[in-house]
Amino acid sequence: MTIAVYLVLLVLITPPLGSFMYRIYTSEKTGRIEGAIYRLIGVDPWAEQTWRRYAYCVLWFSAISMLFTYVVMRFQQHLPLNPLGLPAPTQYVTFNTATSFVTNTNWQAYGGESTMSYLSQMIALTFQNFLSAAIGMAVLVAMVRGFVRSKSDGLGNFWRDTVRGVIYILLPISIVLSILLVTQGVVQTLGNSVSLTGIQGFGQTIARGPVASQIAIKQLGTNGGGFFNVNSAHPFEGGTVLANFLELLAILAIPAGLCYTFGKMVGRVREGWAIFAAMMVLFLAGLWLTVPQEHSATQAMQLAGVPATAQNLEGKEIRYGTDQSSLWAVATTDASNGSVNSMHDSYQPFAMVAPMFNIAVGEVVWGGVGSGLYGMLFYVIIAVFIGGLMVGRTPEYLGKKIGAREVKLSAIAVLVPFLFALAFTAVAVVIPAGLNARLNDGPHGFSEILYAFLSMGNNNGSAFAGLTATDWLFAVGGGVVMLVVRFVPLLAALALGASLGKEGKVPVTAGTLPTDKPLFVGLLDGVIVVIGALTFFPALALGAIVEGLMKGKLFG
Repeated sequence: MTIAVYLVLLVLITPPLGSFMYRIYTSEKTGRIEGAIYRLIGVDPWAEQTWRRYAYCVLWFSAISMLFTYVVMRFQQHLPLNPLGLPAPTQYVTFNTATSFVTNTNWQAYGGESTMSYLSQMIALTFQNFLSAAIGMAVLVAMVRGFVRSKSDGLGNFWRDTVRGVIYILLPISIVLSILLVTQGVVQTLGNSVSLTGIQGFGQTIARGPVASQIAIKQLGTNGGGFFNVNSAHPFEGGTVLANFLELLAILAIPAGLCYTFGKMVGRVREGWAIFAAMMVLFLAGLWLTVPQEHSATQAMQLAGVPATAQNLEGKEIRYGTDQSSLWAVATTDASNGSVNSMHDSYQPFAMVAPMFNIAVGEVVWGGVGSGLYGMLFYVIIAVFIGGLMVGRTPEYLGKKIGAREVKLSAIAVLVPFLFALAFTAVAVVIPAGLNARLNDGPHGFSEILYAFLSMGNNNGSAFAGLTATDWLFAVGGGVVMLVVRFVPLLAALALGASLGKEGKVPVTAGTLPTDKPLFVGLLDGVIVVIGALTFFPALALGAIVEGLMKGKLFG
């Protein structure tokens, strides 16, 4: 019932939210606050930028943001709002975290409440939650302009797109969601930790902090980085069942709405719904694979005499249960979010195939805000190209001919994350730094390493939770991976938009492949599944699949 209600609400909020974002990005008016920001930073928001100029602004702004985040964390012991007197994280962890948050990955190799001061949480991490999300949305909008425009090399203005994404979309919705979360027990305070005696008579210290404000944007911006070590499973972060459901809805709200925004921008709403449908089909497939698995007992439970039909509640919060936990696991790995309300390490082996596959294919089933949809558009280009080959005519999409340049850019954007994730996994499973970081041996230990680099290699941020990721291999190597797989597809998206923008429109003919029909939705999903299977099935077979087939008989 929970899953059905969730799906219905997601469909219902998509048109109004998508229309709202369309009006924000296409409006020719400049608000007072917006204008003041432009004057403060000294930019002309209406100056058209080529893709190279747009990319230059993205890169140098991200570099400065990353440096700012690094400095705040490294000097947090000398800065205010540090009531616990926490020292600075190590240079490895700081580099990894700064990289993680600037790339919208939000991978965390530390316990938030015991590592980061309030200032670091608010000024460094929450600040990046807004900016990295807004940049992803801005790049998407710039790319879509290339589909719309004709004989033009301009893609809009980076500063206008980013500022509007923050002050008109992310910030207002985050404020509303933060207030709702506070009413459901999510903490928002600058007060110190509280020491008390529990019901069993033991003393304990309960961490608090400015949590609700960070949680709202971590979900809306598909960031995922939590204030607490156990992320959204923590009662001060996940709150009640209602708060958990609101956070879960927030994860997919903007990625789903952007499909409708895309349709409005290109003047064909049905095209947006077609992409939405392709994403929904794969989303439902992931739920179909994961939820039933978690409604059955693990092999260890059955050996202990538990009936096979018992639910697998290991690593799950009882207040959320199996369905809401499984729904979260699939949604967060579909959406480049990375937040968790249960321990993925405790899921059934076959149940983890869907989340790992979701990450592996580049998180285009909803995906990150902006980045998920432009990632899906790369697959659309490839699908259109394959469709053109099958019917023997020049491939076209939205009135633009798809040539060699567009296909090459799409292939680069799709394959680079694959290459880096698998290459670093291969290195990690043969050197001590990788093998010693595992909690488990055998296929489950392999899955821990594979999941880590899939997560960092596709800007997700979730983890198996059994891996120690503070050493140089995962901290520094993972940071490099996160930078590459964030900015290579991002640059490819801008270059692709510019390439299409320079072209003229071609008329629709009887031979044009319809891209707003169920047939194309099936072709698109087929391309995604086939590419993912050919690339990652051997790796999944060495980990989760073989573990599921062995049923715990060979490995503990």
